Amino acid sequence: MKGYEIKRVKAHIGGRNVVYTCEKEGTDSKILRIAFLKDRSLENVLGEVEYIRYLFEHGGSVSDVLNSRNGNFLEEINHNDHTFFICLFQKAKGKMLVENKYRYREGVPITEYYYNCGKVLGKLHQISKGYTPVHSRYSFFDKYNAEYIEKLIPGSLPHLKEKLLDLLKTLKGLDMSRESFGMVHFDYNDGNYSIDFDNGQITVYDFDNSCYCWYMFDLASLWTNGVGWIQNEPDPDKRKKFMDDYFETVLEGYKSETGIEKSMLDMLPLFIEVSLMESIVDAFEVMRNNGENPECDEELSYLIKCLEDDIPYLGFFHNIYSSKEPFESEKRKV
Repeated sequence: MKGYEIKRVKAHIGGRNVVYTCEKEGTDSKILRIAFLKDRSLENVLGEVEYIRYLFEHGGSVSDVLNSRNGNFLEEINHNDHTFFICLFQKAKGKMLVENKYRYREGVPITEYYYNCGKVLGKLHQISKGYTPVHSRYSFFDKYNAEYIEKLIPGSLPHLKEKLLDLLKTLKGLDMSRESFGMVHFDYNDGNYSIDFDNGQITVYDFDNSCYCWYMFDLASLWTNGVGWIQNEPDPDKRKKFMDDYFETVLEGYKSETGIEKSMLDMLPLFIEVSLMESIVDAFEVMRNNGENPECDEELSYLIKCLEDDIPYLGFFHNIYSSKEPFESEKRKV
């Protein structure tokens, strides 16, 4: 990329790619992503970038994938018996909330942000309902299944295994029609979109975890994202009131773009459990990929306890929760 200033982006814990910003005066900035782990196939990565292009072309607020000089979304490079998948994206306008110290637009109520989070997600889901892939991504049960859970979760946590397997059985019985189940982001949070603070527009990126799943999973992720705004409030009734109002505003935005059955919305507590499962599985995957012995820190111990003891809503309204040490519990042995 001649003439561009290229800087590596600091990776977060468990990051699966090497990412660079590419900036050049008078030109829109780009993001270069190199996937290097062996758990990805050409078909799978093509499925991701083709889905992103489809969303962009149909009005989704996403960072578009750009063609290489060869006219491809994706370039595959083999070096020293290792395969690298390289993609280039348009850099989203604005910045992440954390980069703005979690301050929203001056003079604008924060409810605009909640509404826009739901609205942008609703648009993506509405587009997904009409999506037919050329190269298909994996489905939820391709990864989250009994065989994988048995292999990944240590034998010293038998109750956790049992709960995860029971949860999978429940999910097997849910509606998987086109209106309820399709391609989702699967990691929709404020670390994976930027906000244009001039107008509040949200642009979504990092579809690395995108897969076929229930749309309610992304909505449950939005619910869990909301707890950060009120997590230091000691009064559980005030936390509950805030979360009810927050999610009502999110749903107003969401429903302005797509429909969702009340029967699915009633399953919010179930899908918050599914997001718990995803977080727990991800934690053990990171330990395994880093060659570390399994260990449950305070945060992971908290998540496991919520799942094992059937404590709904992340324990956010339960006496397990402490506003002084949010989402932490005593470490447990593995």
